[in-house]
Amino acid sequence: MRGSILIADDESGIRESLTIVLQDEGYHCTAVQNGKEAIEAINSKSFDIIISDLKMPKVDGLGVLEHALQHSSDTLTIIITAHGTIETAIQALRKGAADYILKPLDFDEVLIRVENLLEQKKVIQENKYLREQIDQEYNFNHIIGESDAMKRVYKMVERVSGATSNVLITGESGTGKELVARAIHFNGDRAKKPFLAINCGAIPEDLIESELFGHKKGAFTGATSDKDGVFVAAHGGTVFLDEVAEIPLNLQVNLLRVLQEREVKPVGANQNISFDTRIISATNKDLAKEIENGTFRDDLYYRLNVVELQLPSLQHRREDIPLLAHHFLQKYNKELSQNIKGVSSEAMSAMMAYEWKGQVRELENIIERAVLLSDNDYLLLEDLPSAIREVADSETMEMDTDTLDRAVRVFEKHHIQSMLRRTEGNKSEAARLLGIDPSTLYRKMERLGLSE
Repeated sequence: MRGSILIADDESGIRESLTIVLQDEGYHCTAVQNGKEAIEAINSKSFDIIISDLKMPKVDGLGVLEHALQHSSDTLTIIITAHGTIETAIQALRKGAADYILKPLDFDEVLIRVENLLEQKKVIQENKYLREQIDQEYNFNHIIGESDAMKRVYKMVERVSGATSNVLITGESGTGKELVARAIHFNGDRAKKPFLAINCGAIPEDLIESELFGHKKGAFTGATSDKDGVFVAAHGGTVFLDEVAEIPLNLQVNLLRVLQEREVKPVGANQNISFDTRIISATNKDLAKEIENGTFRDDLYYRLNVVELQLPSLQHRREDIPLLAHHFLQKYNKELSQNIKGVSSEAMSAMMAYEWKGQVRELENIIERAVLLSDNDYLLLEDLPSAIREVADSETMEMDTDTLDRAVRVFEKHHIQSMLRRTEGNKSEAARLLGIDPSTLYRKMERLGLSE
């Protein structure tokens, strides 16, 4: 069945002819003879399209349109009108009608209009679905982590999402800087506008100026047409400059001017183009040291770093490892058509003791590999790389991973005890190494039953 259509017309000849023509094309049709019956039909079932005469007894076509917009917003309405009431048809379009058709009806034209509207509705629904998927994926509540360090990140993301200030995200490679940048964008007022990410370290030096600022046709060899740079292309939305420290020094002064003036001059152009684009940048480098070394401009740094959001390394949020592992296990079970039920105690213990130099990205890659290659119901120690298995030989930690809360609790206790031994009982120093406040450490020790 190609779609469901409600036909409302008080002229039996038009009503019956439309029904026959549309049913012959595979549409499911419901026909009624006035606006009141049309409203009753809308209340009882859903339709893809309503074809309604403008002039009908009891309730006219505008009344049917208004009811459909209120009670069945996904339904598209076509108004049938005579030449003498064309102004009313235009009024119907302004009120939300999808189209209008003039009498006498051309049935071939009706079929074309219906087909076009159904295709339009399909695109609208697909876009709505994609938007919902994007909103869910990049809602900061869905970034994985329950550690104190990640809660501070969530709070900062929430605060800066509604602002327009430039944000600099810092952290080691693999900590999820682009994910956080997208969360800021998609939870703010610019969510329905473009989000364009550009990796400044992956673009050849001779092309980065064109990528950032755009160019005019003929500006250089290979410039066969005009091109907008990312700042203009993302007008109204957000530009994410990843690896911003890799921008060549000679272009940094141009970028500074662009950020100050909020206008850009494409390569080969004579005039500037204004834009309204939020700037989020990211780096895994220490920009203060880059400034000292003369490879990064201090004035550009202060322009980019209105708000700094530092992402914690996995070493400073180890209690999130079981959550992350479980999340990636579910993700790759689905993507790789596997049905692995969980992670064994030995494997989880080893992962929580391992030094994740590649951060969350490394953890995800290892889980993906293990899910792909494992023949077991659970991920076992033998499914993990040798570097992690070697850690298991030197670390002993009894852990029941039947429940995630228990796994986190056991690890926290083990790790705090290890830090206290390393600092010879100095709790302030242990708290510093753990990346938490001393008061937080005391609360955790009390909750975990660790004696003085």
